[in-house]
Amino acid sequence: MSILSNVRNYLLPSEIERLIKCASPRNGAMILLAYRHGLRVSELVNLEWSQIDLHGGTIHVHRRKHGVDSTHPLSGSELRALRRLRREHPNTRHVFISQRGTPMTRQNVQCDAGSARREAGIEIAIHRTCCGTQRATSSPTKDGTPGPCSTNLGHRNIQSTVIYTNLDGNRFNGWWQD
Repeated sequence: MSILSNVRNYLLPSEIERLIKCASPRNGAMILLAYRHGLRVSELVNLEWSQIDLHGGTIHVHRRKHGVDSTHPLSGSELRALRRLRREHPNTRHVFISQRGTPMTRQNVQCDAGSARREAGIEIAIHRTCCGTQRATSSPTKDGTPGPCSTNLGHRNIQSTVIYTNLDGNRFNGWWQD
């Protein structure tokens, strides 16, 4: 797909909210954490309780693909969802557990996300770009470069982050006003 294409391939915050509402509590928590913290599916399924501080309200993200590990704050909605999961499975090492009681797999997550997407009536495929584009376009630095996005997604190289800014057709709105 061309960068100049008029086809939107990222989700809006309102669509993420619809996805979460249509998903089970576990799947809603997965969608919320993946979206807010730019988690890859592999990072999501490997997430362990030792990476989450429910009292301090933080999550330590171990990045794949040679990314930069970081610690992020958790919102109230994330904390509530995680506490619920912890109560349901108090003796598990992994945060996201399948119905069989084993850690989720990439295939489980993709299947569950697809079901939530169809139930929410969303046609756009769900992928990491959904988070990256929202982060890159909603909170640029003063000079217009994507600041917090690169940190949030664990990018070592700004060129990896710039890809996300090229996806939003509104990125130049207001630049040439008198």
